[in-house]
Amino acid sequence: MAQFAYVTTAIVAFFLILLPQSYFSESTLSHHPRSYSPTQSDVDLLEFPLNLEYLEAEFFLYGSLGHGLDKVNPGLTQGGPSPIGAKKAHLDHFTRDVITQFAWQEVGHLRAIKSKVKGFPRPLLNLSAESFAKVFDSAFGHPLVPPFDPYANSINYLLASYVIPYVGLTGYVGTAPKLQARVSKSLVAGLLAVESGQDAVIRALLYERAVEKVQPYGITVAEFTNRISNLRNKLGHGGWKDEGLVVPKYRGAEGKITGNVLAGDEFSLGYDRTPQEILRIIYASGNEHVPGGFYPEGADGHIAKSYLHNA
Repeated sequence: MAQFAYVTTAIVAFFLILLPQSYFSESTLSHHPRSYSPTQSDVDLLEFPLNLEYLEAEFFLYGSLGHGLDKVNPGLTQGGPSPIGAKKAHLDHFTRDVITQFAWQEVGHLRAIKSKVKGFPRPLLNLSAESFAKVFDSAFGHPLVPPFDPYANSINYLLASYVIPYVGLTGYVGTAPKLQARVSKSLVAGLLAVESGQDAVIRALLYERAVEKVQPYGITVAEFTNRISNLRNKLGHGGWKDEGLVVPKYRGAEGKITGNVLAGDEFSLGYDRTPQEILRIIYASGNEHVPGGFYPEGADGHIAKSYLHNA
């Protein structure tokens, strides 16, 4: 029996020697404590995008269904205040179908993040037509007449939607390399995949109508996207990280084309943004210390609050 045990042990050892090193690293990682629970720095980085996910969930839910988290999943709000001015948009059947899908996806994103970190209550969100009108006025450098109303029709709503998911997308690209725990990396990879898909759908739907003029302004859809992207570049103070649907050829993929249905850098890779850049954009102030825009009382979480407290 002892001889059998010795032979068995020798055989196991032999095969272990033959296994590639990658097997051990993967196996070891899967049993490492850090693979199961986020580090404190990961927790901060994972909680921060809840600010954007709350905004997207409420905007898409109200726009498509006429109600928000308070009705579909009140527990996710953790008692946070209801959004200001959000309402059901006048959408055609196809657009409403797409936005409804986005809405429920965002509910899933909130649940996914909160399954890994405690999170925080929904911050006060200003999703009123007036709030969006200010963004578009800033993008064009003068008040639009009449004021831009995101809920008026499908094209307006898609243009307003163009303002939102891409900011969160660039945030996830920027967050990914900073994460330590495997579970954190896996979560952000999954979130980024769907956020990128949402942004691609919005851009594709708008690109199909790029030369169409938005009424009553007489300005093309492409120009609207270019103005919003330029505004986000300006507010973010992080360089060129945003592009509209039609760009100069030298900024297109491989410098060969002006169509820009997907935004990407010189290698057609996604742009990244830091939390500071994101706060500057969503506050519409260009300053991470000065709340406003969609977040009249500021964003929540350790990262966002650290800038408010140091204002």
